[in-house]
Amino acid sequence: MTEIGDAGFPDPETLFRARDSIYASDLLLAAAVHLDLFSRLENRPLDRHGICSTLGIRDRPADVMMTLFTAMGLVDRRDEGFGLTPLSKNFLTRSSQHSLLPYFASLGARFVCREMVNVLRTGEPASWADSGEQEWVSAMEDADFAESFTAAMDSRGAWFAPLLAKCLDCSGRTRLLDIGGGSGIYACHLVREYPHLEASILEKPPADAVAGGFVSEMGLSDRIGIVAGDMFDEIPHGYDVHLFSNVLHDWDRGNVERVLARSFQALMPGGSIAIHDTHINACKTGPLEVAEYSVLLMYSTEGKCYSVSEMDALLAGAGFVAVEYTPMRSHRSLITARKRRSG
Repeated sequence: MTEIGDAGFPDPETLFRARDSIYASDLLLAAAVHLDLFSRLENRPLDRHGICSTLGIRDRPADVMMTLFTAMGLVDRRDEGFGLTPLSKNFLTRSSQHSLLPYFASLGARFVCREMVNVLRTGEPASWADSGEQEWVSAMEDADFAESFTAAMDSRGAWFAPLLAKCLDCSGRTRLLDIGGGSGIYACHLVREYPHLEASILEKPPADAVAGGFVSEMGLSDRIGIVAGDMFDEIPHGYDVHLFSNVLHDWDRGNVERVLARSFQALMPGGSIAIHDTHINACKTGPLEVAEYSVLLMYSTEGKCYSVSEMDALLAGAGFVAVEYTPMRSHRSLITARKRRSG
């Protein structure tokens, strides 16, 4: 039986950032070289709507882009919109005698940079690496890709799942549903932490079969079941805690609203929802590491890293109350809320 844990190991935060920030530089190249964003902001600030209109780009990638540049210190937020900082005004505008735009332009023909421009303009994700030029959501319908992708996420989960099990209080809960749970690595650690807790993993085929194999390998098939299904179609009833671990960041706001509404409807009265993910701070100025990761999600999926304030509004809109935020290791965080017992 495979054992997973983190005791005694050095913190791999630097390695997570190296992987998760891989597309951030290409977004800067795309904005500076192909869209000339900073020169356009030199004369007057623009809000996000104005940026989208001026550059001909879509709102979701524009939000991710401006959050990144705020976190990098290239723009600042003003009442009238985003304005330049001394760093960008001196080095990323065409009128500056110190402009580095030609230096950046020497890398502007990179394939990913050109693909980034397309994502900004269409709002549609690019293909996932090694998926046969398919978008991530389509690639996951292939059994081999689903298995390899889930294994990749397990290597991350092996580091974060034990911590989540310590942070998420399930002492008063009996049945957990791990929604879009991948292999079920987080559910496995939670039922080990709480011997009274039973769990199920909701996953679409063929990922449900991957989850079944992992749970069996962990020796937990007697306590963790597998439910084949799509969270956008129906979430099964009868659970008093719903877990979304690294799930909501793959989807746009409309789909997040939809799945949170289904979660609220299915959750037992008095039950709780737990969202384990990476979150931008409430005022959307960082952390830089999360803003960089959000670019990867924007580029490869329909989603992004949502801010704490956005998640608070989304949960309240679905009917949840008592929202709490808990920061965790390596810029991960846990947001919990609950469904009222009545009314």
